[in-house]
Amino acid sequence: MNISLSISQRNSVLESMITLVNQNRDSIIRANIKDIQNYSGDDLAMQDRLKVNQDKIEGMIAALMQLSKQEDPIGVERFRFIHENGMEVFNKTASFGTVLIIYESRPDVTVEAAGIAFKSGNKILLKGGKESVNSNLEIVNLWHQALSQNNVTTEWIEYLDYNRQRTQEFLEKPTQKIDLIVPRGGEKLIHFVKNHASCPVIVSGRGNNFVYVHEEADRGLALDNIINGKTNKVSACNAIDKVLIDKNLPNKEDFVNNLITTLKNYKIEILGDSSLSKYEEVKQIEKDTVWNEEFLGYKIVIGETEDTPEAISKINTYSGGHSAAIITRNQSVAQTFMSSVDCAAVYHNASTRFTDGFQLGLGGELAISTDKLHQRGPIGLQHLVTNKWYIHGDGQIR
Repeated sequence: MNISLSISQRNSVLESMITLVNQNRDSIIRANIKDIQNYSGDDLAMQDRLKVNQDKIEGMIAALMQLSKQEDPIGVERFRFIHENGMEVFNKTASFGTVLIIYESRPDVTVEAAGIAFKSGNKILLKGGKESVNSNLEIVNLWHQALSQNNVTTEWIEYLDYNRQRTQEFLEKPTQKIDLIVPRGGEKLIHFVKNHASCPVIVSGRGNNFVYVHEEADRGLALDNIINGKTNKVSACNAIDKVLIDKNLPNKEDFVNNLITTLKNYKIEILGDSSLSKYEEVKQIEKDTVWNEEFLGYKIVIGETEDTPEAISKINTYSGGHSAAIITRNQSVAQTFMSSVDCAAVYHNASTRFTDGFQLGLGGELAISTDKLHQRGPIGLQHLVTNKWYIHGDGQIR
């Protein structure tokens, strides 16, 4: 869009959207039921993310409410300089322009991610998956109502109901200017976008998150941490897939037996390396490539490690660069682990399930980036900006 919207206009649209989502809960859920009935796949993570219930709608409303109260991320001064010739130089945050969000399954992205991108002053293009088309179109219709109620053109939020081939063509040769693409989904979707995009892409990569139980760990805390990280939401990108247990952990056998029993109570399939597959209910790992896999389901791998350096090395070799945790009473070891592990979020005695924009104080997130440019980890409202230089003079020439 050529003409930017004021912060009051953007907030008014968000406030209208809060009311509309609340008033149209039943129509959103009815549309979602159609999507669930039409879904014929066996992807547990996608099926879980597809479903919209009252709790998810509450989450959408809460995200919009928090978003509407946040400060304007546009025009924030980052740097100022007075040139010797008298020119006043400023660097301020600026919107990207047009942001394309390509996502699978999750209708809540149509509310939350679009809301963040819109409040950041961007025109939004939404390309959801075919599995959630009814839900997405219903929500986009609400966005258009919110825009119209505030005398803002509906061109600010556009839904691209494209098949895979047309999407590829659009990525390679866009029919309108695109400044940034954010893919939200599995590795196949991310690779597809990266391979065909003709503009910058923020990669929301795979999880495959690790917990390392150090020899000085509180075993009760470690057990609770692993169970929460694995079972709280198995389809989440911040869920635990791998557990490394220090071979010198006191009463290690009791800990492993308790861990196995508890995981089995949650119907988690347990794979183990040669040192831990001797335990009943643990299957021997067939190929080391399993250490590289993100499960997004009821499966976990447990293994033994010699020491902290080996744990760090294994995590840096196999993890997706998303989240990793150490359980230990030793502050020095924890600091070494956290500074050495190459992940967007590192934890000491806390669950990786907190790698989430809302939980980390951002008021929601557009995505969780595993890239190191332009923002790493949860991308909130204040991160979905670029910058612009403003130079004021009175006739200076060089």
